[in-house]
Amino acid sequence: MNIEVKLTGLNEAYIIKNMYPLYLHDLSGHYGLVEGHTPNRHGIFEDDDEYRTLADQYEVQNIWWEKPGILYPFLIMVNSLPAGFALIATPPHCAQGVDYFVNDFFLLQPFRGNGIAEQAAVEVFERFRGEWELFTNPARRNITGQKFWRKTVSRYTQGQYTERTGETFDGNMLVFQFNNRALQADC
Repeated sequence: MNIEVKLTGLNEAYIIKNMYPLYLHDLSGHYGLVEGHTPNRHGIFEDDDEYRTLADQYEVQNIWWEKPGILYPFLIMVNSLPAGFALIATPPHCAQGVDYFVNDFFLLQPFRGNGIAEQAAVEVFERFRGEWELFTNPARRNITGQKFWRKTVSRYTQGQYTERTGETFDGNMLVFQFNNRALQADC
């Protein structure tokens, strides 16, 4: 299986945008009927009713391609097929003291369960050195996501990370933090 993680430009933005509604639908299963994780009255997973179509939602995502060197939209490809994406933010789009933030990470259902997501996450981590942070939902409905990030971050950092549950800008989350500067010699 050939796995490639590549930074996208505007010419490939549509691929991530095509997968984004599937990602939001997937997240809704982890949150249930919590406000902000249900579709609006037009059937779009957005808080605001002004988004009537997926094309409207596409426009919101353009920021990922308007700030090169600050926001990094990665496409995960498997055997030349789009399999998922990782959206990585840097300051000022993350908490103080954080260099890199995993804003969104998604792998389509057919590609799950065989190590692709972990390999893709590690490839993304390896592209940048510094203080990393990522969140996932701490609820019981998201045990799979919690286990994935705990296993992936633990293996990657050889157990040198912190994990806590607490308030973030995105509500109560399970927060993982690690610094991969010292890992450079080991990887």
